[in-house]
Amino acid sequence: MALNRQAIYDAAKKVSNWGRWGSDDQIGTLNNIEPADIVAAAGLVRKGKTFGLGLSLKEPIQSGLFGGRWNPIHTMLATGTDAAAGNQDGDGKAYLRYADDAINMPCQASTQWDGLCHIFLDDKMYNGYDAKLVDVRGAQKLGIEHYRDKMIGRGVLLDIARWKGVDSLDDGYAITPADLNACAAAQGVEVRKGDFVLVRTGHQERCLAAGSWDGYAGGDAPGMAFETCFWLRDKDVAGICTDTWGCEVRPNQTDEANQPWHWVVIPAMGIAMGEIFYLKELAEDCAADKVYEFFFIAPPLHLPGGAGSPINPQAIK
Repeated sequence: MALNRQAIYDAAKKVSNWGRWGSDDQIGTLNNIEPADIVAAAGLVRKGKTFGLGLSLKEPIQSGLFGGRWNPIHTMLATGTDAAAGNQDGDGKAYLRYADDAINMPCQASTQWDGLCHIFLDDKMYNGYDAKLVDVRGAQKLGIEHYRDKMIGRGVLLDIARWKGVDSLDDGYAITPADLNACAAAQGVEVRKGDFVLVRTGHQERCLAAGSWDGYAGGDAPGMAFETCFWLRDKDVAGICTDTWGCEVRPNQTDEANQPWHWVVIPAMGIAMGEIFYLKELAEDCAADKVYEFFFIAPPLHLPGGAGSPINPQAIK
């Protein structure tokens, strides 16, 4: 499709969920998950095998291409060497020897959820909320805290890279709706309403293998084509997650907007979007047993007003 600014606004109007679940809705597409869906998803646990989908926080993925974010900083506040040296013993009577630490990081510096207040369409957020409701105190509407008990249900892996027969899709490869449908068919899995769809491109594993994150954060990458916004709306999924930094293809498919897919799927559709998911081990297991559905759980931190949250998602088979 020819993608310009007007086409972006037209798409936003077509996929909009504003008012669909009421004028006060703050969870968007997570409304697509019914209690019965969670019960059914729990039934997908058949062999008790769990996969952590969070990338190590020690991986320095923030390479400076996207301004303002830094890599997580892990600082030890107290250590075993302190304890062994007797520095924690005080008067030598009642004491406690311990280790303690702290972490300093942007909320979206590694595996994470984007909050619905993260992206604006001009001066509006999802469901028509005013962008000015996000200020220095945080988000007064659509904060990440509204996700805290919602990120649970059926997960589906679409391993596009393996389906294509490559270790990693090339940078700039745009994953189309036809790709998503054909991959699902080849894997024998159906994408249903209320699903969390995890898309593997292999990009992250390419960086891990090379020992370099140059260009990963904000550089060229494989990812979702703009027209997948219509696929996501038609499927009524709960969430979309990828192993890339920003889900959508880069370079973007237009020079009239930065991250045009984001303009539509978050503020118009209200989708739950997960980025930087570590999918290698899950993908290997799915390829081995040919089961591409699983119980999925990925709660964010309870951070009122947050625009995003680090997570360590779990896929349980």
